[in-house]
Amino acid sequence: MKITNKWDETFDLKVGEWVGFKSDIEQEGIVKSIQKSRHTLIVENKDGFYGDYIGGDTEALLGFDDVWEISGFLGS
Repeated sequence: MKITNKWDETFDLKVGEWVGFKSDIEQEGIVKSIQKSRHTLIVENKDGFYGDYIGGDTEALLGFDDVWEISGFLGS
């Protein structure tokens, strides 16, 4: 699915791909689901995320606006 973020970057995104985002610090996770009607993604990191807001959580709900593509990420 094509999404556009707040930096006007448009890219194709599929379940299972890695994206970057910032919540306290820059982090990355795997797209677990795409909720087209809500313009959101559920992103997962089995090792857990960092920071005060989502620290320790393994899943996060993120808006399309807040993610960027990670091309050639070693985890993908």
